[in-house]
Amino acid sequence: MKQLQGLLAFVEAASAGSLAAAADRLELTPAAVSKSLAKLEAQLGVRLLQRSTRRLALTAEGERFLDKARHALRALDEAVADVTQSATEASGRVRISVGHAMGRDWVLPLLPALSREHPGLTIELDLDNRPVDLVAEGYDIGIRGGFIEDSSLVARRICGLPLAMLASPGYLKRAGVPRTVDELRDHECVAVRFAGSTPSPWRFRSSSGGRGAKRIEIQPQPRLAVSDPAAVLDLALAGAGIVQAGLHHALPFLRSGRLKLLLVDQHDPGEREVVLHYPHRRYLAPRVRVVVDTLLARLGPPSDLHMTAQDLLAEVPDAEALAGARPAADQPALRRKTKRSASDASASKA
Repeated sequence: MKQLQGLLAFVEAASAGSLAAAADRLELTPAAVSKSLAKLEAQLGVRLLQRSTRRLALTAEGERFLDKARHALRALDEAVADVTQSATEASGRVRISVGHAMGRDWVLPLLPALSREHPGLTIELDLDNRPVDLVAEGYDIGIRGGFIEDSSLVARRICGLPLAMLASPGYLKRAGVPRTVDELRDHECVAVRFAGSTPSPWRFRSSSGGRGAKRIEIQPQPRLAVSDPAAVLDLALAGAGIVQAGLHHALPFLRSGRLKLLLVDQHDPGEREVVLHYPHRRYLAPRVRVVVDTLLARLGPPSDLHMTAQDLLAEVPDAEALAGARPAADQPALRRKTKRSASDASASKA
């Protein structure tokens, strides 16, 4: 702002009645104040002050301009004070983007207490499974499962995201409990498939163990596919077939017995993570910092988000469907719903 120094010099000189007094207030020399005032008058094309060796007097133009100049400086002071306050107090709007299941089950329940603790905050939670560009779309915080590829983002790990094989007792009573990976080919499967992608593969470890253990990968061929990880659990609960889903989303149903774990010792839960990320590390606004810190603290251990299949079985031993149950004698054979590559087929024989 070219006129700022001149405005300060003019208002202080008019208020103090002399250039020397104005210079003391501004911590400048009288010559510097005089020079700034002269530049302002040149830019405006009018004389604001009549100056003599003994006194200053406002011109008619100066009298009209003084109130407006004071108002402008007062507005600037208020703007600076507002920004300074926002740098020390948690107030203002915070926009969070999170997937449907994670947001509904884990983030949403934390917001009422967070809002009560920080009444100056306005929190907007967008539940959306699509990838988002935090900077371009104006989000302060994003929470997603997987790995964050944008190195410009600050990423904070919340928890692992172990996958599990699941089915309802009703489905297993009808179709039988698979005892091996090979038996999965005779079962119905339900999968998550996002727009423009194929369902995620199901990965297993061969039962040989040790150095000879190999990974087996099955590409599900579902009759039913959905784009929402939570909806796949709804289909599993309805007895539609076997699903692969995030363990922590299924915990309430596993504890109640409405779903059962399958092939725990053979299934590979993967290494995916749930990550909280935000665009900037330096000068992070307190409104964002307090939300980040609260989410990380309250979603940390001992939250159920950090539970593994082994932890669950220690708590609820019958959460796993034990092999041995077979389909009813009159149950027609289920058609093949999965396929494997030739290399994976050989691995399964290891």
